Amino acid sequence: MDKAQGNNLDPWYSHYAERTAGLSASEVRALFAVASRPEVVSLAGGMPFVSALPQELVLTAVERTVRDHGAVALQYGSGQGSPRLREQILEVMALEGIHAGVDDVVVTTGSQHALELVSKLFLDPGDVVIAEGPSYVTALVVFRSFQADVAHVEMDELGLVPQSLRDTIARLREQGRTIKFLYTIPSFQNPMGVTLSWERRMEVLEIARENDILVVEDNPYGLLYFDQAPPQAMRSVDEDGVIYLGTFSKTLAPGLRVGWAVAPHAIREKLILANEAAVLSPSSFAQTVISEYLSTADWKGQINTFRDVYRERRDAMLGALNEQLPTLSWTVPNGGFYIWLTLPNNMDSKAMLPRAVKELVAYTPGTAFFADGNGRNAMRLSFCYPSPDFIREGIRRLAIVINGEMSLLTEFSQTAPLAVQPTRREGVLPPSVG
Repeated sequence: MDKAQGNNLDPWYSHYAERTAGLSASEVRALFAVASRPEVVSLAGGMPFVSALPQELVLTAVERTVRDHGAVALQYGSGQGSPRLREQILEVMALEGIHAGVDDVVVTTGSQHALELVSKLFLDPGDVVIAEGPSYVTALVVFRSFQADVAHVEMDELGLVPQSLRDTIARLREQGRTIKFLYTIPSFQNPMGVTLSWERRMEVLEIARENDILVVEDNPYGLLYFDQAPPQAMRSVDEDGVIYLGTFSKTLAPGLRVGWAVAPHAIREKLILANEAAVLSPSSFAQTVISEYLSTADWKGQINTFRDVYRERRDAMLGALNEQLPTLSWTVPNGGFYIWLTLPNNMDSKAMLPRAVKELVAYTPGTAFFADGNGRNAMRLSFCYPSPDFIREGIRRLAIVINGEMSLLTEFSQTAPLAVQPTRREGVLPPSVG
């Protein structure tokens, strides 16, 4: 069939905009259907354990919203978001050293939406976003949907490596590429769980200033620390060169879909216009529910409860890994949701996933978090949702798969290679086979 006529699956194929070629399902989303089966222990998705949120807190907030603010909560709102909620967001951000004004905040439909708005404002086809390697899977999908390329910078146990950032910038500039911004998750990074040290935060900001590169600081996990708070946000020391993204998805509930952005003045004004063009206004009802919750509940105490819940789950996973897979290496996060497990170089976590699902355990392959195909010998393990007992059982099942794969590879590596037949060269013919 001629392409102008579409194809036999989609008659409108030839009508789509070119940028739709960058739209694809993330490997995390693709796992949800399998991982949601009750018999499967899912260590794949980063779903908050919302059951730790007392139901009466939410019910009270919803009841007060309908009873006292129904006429406003059920109406259209401002494209910048509710002034009352923006004032409360300032209190939340102050916990990480950010001092801003009410007018600096733009409320969005989750921080993912804020990232899409930033990308819409800045990315042209062929532009480059610098991001940690590995990086947040859906951010990579967003950048690709705007036809941008991603250049990864190296990470270690202290987060993004500044020298790798310098080298990447120099290489891209030498190639004549246009760098639009650096995307980073400095605290309890998704997927590695590591935290960028204060010294490195300052060095990264200095590198960005020297090279006139905007920094997009995504911070969904910063308040969910276990033993000690992470360094203050990068936005706390640089108001002109950093766009800060925050969310209530991890400290309250993702179903409310409320996040925010704090940006330099000119960028903020464009974010508001882009927000209005996309959704007219973020949900007045969801914003009012959160405002009521923040006004009436001990929300800081509830964050402490979440910390305790996730700390227990992290410890269960670390203990199980030490017991079941002692020869491998992994990160030890001080907060957030994730552990990054590294396999031997000759193993492929993506190819191994079907065998893991057959063993009734799921994880996210490392390749999901790279734009360049790297990460095959790694996987992200999420400890946020399953109970500690389920986590231990999940790691036991995973160990069966990994140990079986390692044994198989070891067995084959010790097998003598098949004889290689001579090839036709310099007038020499291979022997007859018949």
